[in-house]
Amino acid sequence: MENMPYRDELQNAMVMSATETVVSTDWQHGLPTLRGRQVVLRELRASDAPSLFALLTTEEVSRFISPPPSTVEGFERFISWTLRQRAAGTYACFAVTVVGYDTAIGIFQVRSMEPGFETAEWGFAIGSAFWGTGLFQEGAGLVLDFAFDTIGVHRLEARAAVKNGRGNGALQKLGAVQECRLRNSFLKDGQYIDQVLYAMLDTDWRGSRATIAASPVRVH
Repeated sequence: MENMPYRDELQNAMVMSATETVVSTDWQHGLPTLRGRQVVLRELRASDAPSLFALLTTEEVSRFISPPPSTVEGFERFISWTLRQRAAGTYACFAVTVVGYDTAIGIFQVRSMEPGFETAEWGFAIGSAFWGTGLFQEGAGLVLDFAFDTIGVHRLEARAAVKNGRGNGALQKLGAVQECRLRNSFLKDGQYIDQVLYAMLDTDWRGSRATIAASPVRVH
C-alpha cells in the first residue's frame, strides 16, 4: 500500500466514521492476535512508536511508500489514528513481531475501499534487517486469512511501484493478479512514478493456500 491512508498533518481530520453498511464484528473492538511459527501479529500499541520509527524510516524501506511519520511522536499519533479507524470498522493495522520478542518490526495494513469491506486494499512494511527471513511470507498469509475469512473481503487490491522489484515479486508469488499499469499514479519526492495494480479474490486465496505455504517468498 504505497499510497498510505494516513497523513500526519491530517490526522485530526481523517477520522472516518462507521456507516450502517460497515461490517460490524468483534475485530472492531480489538484486533485478534495472529500467531504463526515465526511471527506474531498483534494490535499496535503506543510503545511500538520508537521501534517503528527506527525501522520504517530508513531509505531502503521508505523509498517506495508514502513518507512515514518523521518523528517518534508522529508514529504515536499514527498508532492512535489506527485504533480510531479500527473502531470505526474501516481499517486494520497489525504490528509485526517475532515469536519470543514483543518488539514491533513492521506493519501490515488493510483498509476498506467501499462501505461493507467488500473491496479493500492492503500493504506492508518490514524493517530491512528482517527481509529474506520468511517472516513476510508467514505474516502475509495470516493477514490474507484475516481479510478474507474474518472481515469478509471479496476483492483485495495492492499497488506496487514498477521499480519495486521486491514488492512486485512478493505479490505475484502470493497469487495476486497483475491487472494494469497506473501511469503517474504515485507522487514520491516530487516526482510522479508508475505503479502496478494487483488484485486477489477470496476464491483465489482459498485455492492457493497450500501452494503458497510450500513456496518461499522473500521480500520486505
